[in-house]
Amino acid sequence: MNRAFLAPGLLLILVAIGGRYTLDRAGLLDLAWVDLRVIGLVVALVALAVDASYRPRSLTRPREGWLLAALLFFLFQIASALWAPPAARIGPQTLDLVLLGVLVIAFYQYSIGDPETVTRFTFHLLFITAIVYALAAIFISGPGEQGRYSAFGGGPNVFARIEVLGVISAVALFMLTGRVLPLLVIPLFLLATVLSGSRGTLVAGAVVGFAALLKLRHRLRAGAIVAAAVVSVVAVGAIWAFAPPAFTDLFQERFVEQTVQEQYLSGRTDIWMAALQLFADHPIGGSGLDGFYGLIGVNQAVEYPHNYVLAVAAEGGLAGLGLLTASIVLWTRIVRGGGVRPQATGLAVAAAVFVALSGLFSGDYYDSRLAWMFAALAAASASVRAPAVSKELAVAR
Repeated sequence: MNRAFLAPGLLLILVAIGGRYTLDRAGLLDLAWVDLRVIGLVVALVALAVDASYRPRSLTRPREGWLLAALLFFLFQIASALWAPPAARIGPQTLDLVLLGVLVIAFYQYSIGDPETVTRFTFHLLFITAIVYALAAIFISGPGEQGRYSAFGGGPNVFARIEVLGVISAVALFMLTGRVLPLLVIPLFLLATVLSGSRGTLVAGAVVGFAALLKLRHRLRAGAIVAAAVVSVVAVGAIWAFAPPAFTDLFQERFVEQTVQEQYLSGRTDIWMAALQLFADHPIGGSGLDGFYGLIGVNQAVEYPHNYVLAVAAEGGLAGLGLLTASIVLWTRIVRGGGVRPQATGLAVAAAVFVALSGLFSGDYYDSRLAWMFAALAAASASVRAPAVSKELAVAR
């Protein structure tokens, strides 16, 4: 099997990490119409075509029903613009969904040729990205108006996802390469995640971490558990001792006072109830693309429901939920067992599930791109079959 070129993967991952990056964010206001996602994807597709031309033709066809269902889901969302309310932002939302679909297809095609190389490269790149983002947030960007940290003009919640993906990447690199050094950077990622003030991201990360420990409980040795506990205690102590003063202030205000004492959830419950009511009013086909904003958010200054599933229910109804559920079920059947490299598949699944769970607390459709990309990587990894045994070897046995 030929190894995958790194160029397509680098471009695709950078496009996914960069988000909606237009040149006005770099200070070039006259070029605000230039969407770097489009440019990056076009170049990535050319590089991917070159990469595919050097690959041998696969003799086995992986199961891709989940991908077909996902594409039908994206197409249905775009088609729902036909019955969207007048105030809906159809143009930007359609562009987001088109780019999301292209990104998922391209990354899956890139991964299917050599999932092992792509898995290592993806986690290496995300590990480096998390370090760069953390240092930029702490030493360059600093706290925002709410005292929450982020980097490169992005929001705190997206920043927090990258940092937790950095934790997963550090664990992945340790498991795939046996190197301990990546684990030593985890305290930096955790510090940056707390400084982001993203409570939903922390909950999603904790759920995935607990599930991973529960699954691996029979493989863990007592010495490793004790060592991990000691490192965790030391890491927490180091963070508390050397973190900037803003850390303790943010932790006290957002996590203790607002969350525990005041039970403040940034108005999420009211937003979610409004989305549920919209689903009840339009149960079959939903209110249409960006219908939540067109009917509710435009009057309440709320961009989206801050919950991926509720957004699909409110704007796509039972039809949208059905297509999304079909894709998830078919994908689960593929990744179950992990294929011939269950470790790599499991790591990609953990990353996909983490981002998906984070999407239950914040983010719009395009913010789910990393979940779909890691789902594609997991499906590609699980689809690889063991090499066939030659007839001569079979006879000898």
